[in-house]
Amino acid sequence: MRGLGTGAIRPGGAHKAAVAAIAALGLCLTGCSTGGTGARDEGPAASDPVVAGAAKPSASPAKKEPTRLDVVKMVKDDPKVAKTVKEDLKPCVADEYPVDVSYGNVTGGTANDIVVNVMTCSDAVGLGSYVYRMENHRYENVFQSEEPPVYAEIDRGDLVVTQQMYEKGDPVSYPSSEEVITYRWSASHFGVVSSTRNVYSNAVGNSGTPAPTGN
Repeated sequence: MRGLGTGAIRPGGAHKAAVAAIAALGLCLTGCSTGGTGARDEGPAASDPVVAGAAKPSASPAKKEPTRLDVVKMVKDDPKVAKTVKEDLKPCVADEYPVDVSYGNVTGGTANDIVVNVMTCSDAVGLGSYVYRMENHRYENVFQSEEPPVYAEIDRGDLVVTQQMYEKGDPVSYPSSEEVITYRWSASHFGVVSSTRNVYSNAVGNSGTPAPTGN
């Protein structure tokens, strides 16, 4: 058999076709896009870092509830409040006004309601009780009782108003009876859901400060 020389071997036709196919495949793997049918499309690989979206702005802080002094001004500016109550609504010491203020949901509104009790400085007799509800971005008077002594409070979502009853000569510390009325908000007003009257003994408390009279 004749030996092979040291010169380069010239590939035949079949060999050329195989080499060309391998070269084309290599180029496709490194650069071309197959439209999702073979090698991956252009775009970030699964391991590429993902850029986080912009952080959402924090919710705006809730509007502050009126302070005690704000509530005092609210009552004084309220045309529904009796003139005699406004005249008695003065500081007891420095800027300390005789008012009890409660914040809570008693009318089912979007903001807390405000229950206000105006009292006397000397013996804390309730002169008037009021409920203010947020309507059209401002507080509106939706309930009031101005028959002293009276006191209102929130109890499990209801409005409970205590009215002390005095007979002639009863001292402030010993009323003859007491009426407790529970109100519940319905649509646009309060309605009575229960009423309890407690009658006390008149054998005690026969001395002391006379009970206040109504307006």
